[in-house]
Amino acid sequence: MIACGRVAPESAPAVLTARSAGLLNCLVCGLLSRPPAGAHGGLACPRCATRLRLRRADSLGRTWALLLGALLCYVPANFLPIMTSSSLGVSQSDTILSGVRYLLAEGMWPLALIVFVASICIPVLKISVLSLLLVSVSARWRWRPVDRSRLYRIVDVVGRWSMVDVFVVSVLVALVRMGNFATVQAEAGALFFAAVVVLTMFAAMSFDPRLIWDAMEKPNA
Repeated sequence: MIACGRVAPESAPAVLTARSAGLLNCLVCGLLSRPPAGAHGGLACPRCATRLRLRRADSLGRTWALLLGALLCYVPANFLPIMTSSSLGVSQSDTILSGVRYLLAEGMWPLALIVFVASICIPVLKISVLSLLLVSVSARWRWRPVDRSRLYRIVDVVGRWSMVDVFVVSVLVALVRMGNFATVQAEAGALFFAAVVVLTMFAAMSFDPRLIWDAMEKPNA
């Protein structure tokens, strides 16, 4: 059994890891498996049949590409209209921020808070934390690996609820829909907004958190 605990000081003996012990960790069920001698590639977890890899292939490159794509989409997602509503001959285009201001002006501050957190704060949180993790892994930081691993788990959990952002857009559409007296049309901002959600989800999935601990196996040169 491999014990888990606090990271040892640099002067202490090297910490035993699954990789140094010749074990593969399944990212789905967490089972540690020892591959047969001489086996190369094509290994599957004996419990859940997930393909086993020592590290995710090109994790940093893929995560950087997805994250930069999300960052490029985030700007137009907030500045371009996400919808245009027409009622009794009057048309109005709204961005995410103008929708928040409208909800506040109408006294619907709980809904305005949900829209602001889900559509503004959560994407910024995911992009910022993933950027920090990528920089720390690329620079082989040995700084607070436990806390960085916790940050990744937070982003991973939040990423599972990223579709709440799209749900918020649907709520805004429902608020301005008044039967046959109004029409609502999605605009380019909604497409960029959905792209941010999808790209950040895939970025979190492509990042390999085990890379955080690789720098702890031996001191930096």
